[in-house]
Parts: sequence; structure tokens; C-alpha cells
Amino acid sequence: MDWIAWHAAYDDPASSLSARLRCVRSHLSDALDQAPPGPVRLVSLCAGQGHDVIGVLPGHPRREDVRALLVESDARNAGLARRAAAGQGLAQVEVREADAGLVTGFADALPADVLLLCGIFGNVSDRDIQQTVRAAATLCRAGATVIWTRHRRPLDLTPQIRQWFADSGFAQIAFDALPTSALTGVGVNQLGRAPAVELPRGRLFTFRGP
Repeated sequence: MDWIAWHAAYDDPASSLSARLRCVRSHLSDALDQAPPGPVRLVSLCAGQGHDVIGVLPGHPRREDVRALLVESDARNAGLARRAAAGQGLAQVEVREADAGLVTGFADALPADVLLLCGIFGNVSDRDIQQTVRAAATLCRAGATVIWTRHRRPLDLTPQIRQWFADSGFAQIAFDALPTSALTGVGVNQLGRAPAVELPRGRLFTFRGP
């Protein structure tokens, strides 16, 4: 899969990806608004070129509070994200070229106050989605916000994903069923309990592409 070419859809404001991006950015801005005073740890897995985080932070009132880690395995996309962050003067944004399916690659940035799982759940197995949702509670501090995406094409798995989050201690803050050609879904959940002591030791997911 050419992930650079895949990102080209963001250049079309009418595309499903652009609609998803606008929605994710809105929820991310709200999550930063509502984060407790003080430092905010933001972790984005499979971050791509970082359009969501880098599109929100420059003008956000909590900009200086945020320390963000963007985890991306594709070297070209990671490089583009680094240049975009530098171009916006976002020295507090680190782009790390690593496999986001392995917690050891970003454990030093945990627990997260905001966790982005965008562009993942449509590209991994159902079992990996369930495993990642269950693990999310260990990646976050109590009160953290998780923003995730998944298409709603048949068989629509988003109701089950929402239940998995509920079973893992997350309250639903929002679920947006966007009227796009891709039947995009964007979920927002908040962790209501203290996370588990130990981080997952195995692989969370294996990215298989669209």
C-alpha cells in the first residue's frame, strides 16, 4: 500500500477522509479544552502525517501544555509529519518511526491524557480491535479521552466496539455517524476508572491495510 498516495484524499475537502479529519479535530480540540490544568500527554497511534494533531495544536489555548507523541511506521509519512510540526513551531510534538502495535515502542509516553486510535480499526482484525480496546484502559490515566474511527459498512462493527469500550470502563462521550461515502464513524470515550498496573506485553494489532 502506498500510504503517501492514500493521504492524497485529504486534499479534497469533499472526501470522506476530509470529513473524518474535521470531526476528529473538533473532538480533539474539545478533549484538550476539558483536560485538567497542567501538562497534557497526547499519544496518536498510526498517526500518518499527523494532520489531526498538527491541525489543532497551533491555535489551541492549551498548546503549551501539550506534549504529543505521534507513532508512525511509514518513514515517508513520519518525515512529512516532522516537517509539518516543525513548520508550525511545535517543538513539543515528537514523531517516532515505530510499530504502533507494540506498546514497548511508546511506553515512555504513557499514561496518556488523550489517545488517538484513528485509521486503525478499519485495517486490523476484529480480534485485534477488541484487544486494543481492552488494552486502551492500561494506556490511559483515569479521566483520559480516547478518539477512534471505524467505517460502518456491513457488517457494521461500531456497535460492538462501543460495547467493548463500555466493558473496559469507558463512558461514551460521542459517536458521530458521518454521512460520507465511506460511512465513517467517529467515537469518543472517557476512561472512568484507574488503569491497570501492567501494560500489555504482546502485540495489540497487526496493520493489514485497506
